[in-house]
Amino acid sequence: MQRVLFVCTGNTCRSPMAEVILKNKNIAGIEVKSAGVYAVNGSDASANAKQVWKENAIQHEHRSNSVTEELMNWASIILTMTVSHKAALLHSYPEAAGKTFTLKEFIGEKVNADVIDPFGGDLGIYRSTYQELESLIDLAIDRIYKEKQSHQGD
Repeated sequence: MQRVLFVCTGNTCRSPMAEVILKNKNIAGIEVKSAGVYAVNGSDASANAKQVWKENAIQHEHRSNSVTEELMNWASIILTMTVSHKAALLHSYPEAAGKTFTLKEFIGEKVNADVIDPFGGDLGIYRSTYQELESLIDLAIDRIYKEKQSHQGD
């Protein structure tokens, strides 16, 4: 079982979008959650994030979660939206270094490590972020499967 934790700032835009994209793929053997490094527990997802889910025929009730030691221990892979999110996590949870990556780093992208934050933007920027996350997550799934197959031979 692979347990993927997506992390952003407030857990109202990027990481919940990433969570619903991966959950909606209904892949056996993958569990997914999201949290924010500066999240207030219990906040709703942003209105534009919910609109983008609706446009993509996704039903999801979201309440924000702050990163906790329990969530960090639960996750087998932690994927952050930015380099600064990764740094904040590793500062507080240095033992998670081997399983914490930016989403783009995880798929091998070396040039631009951050997923653009749509917070406060119009619906168009949320749609763009959703599309970017969807492509990145498809590539991340490929890597997760390759790693799973290579460990089965151990």
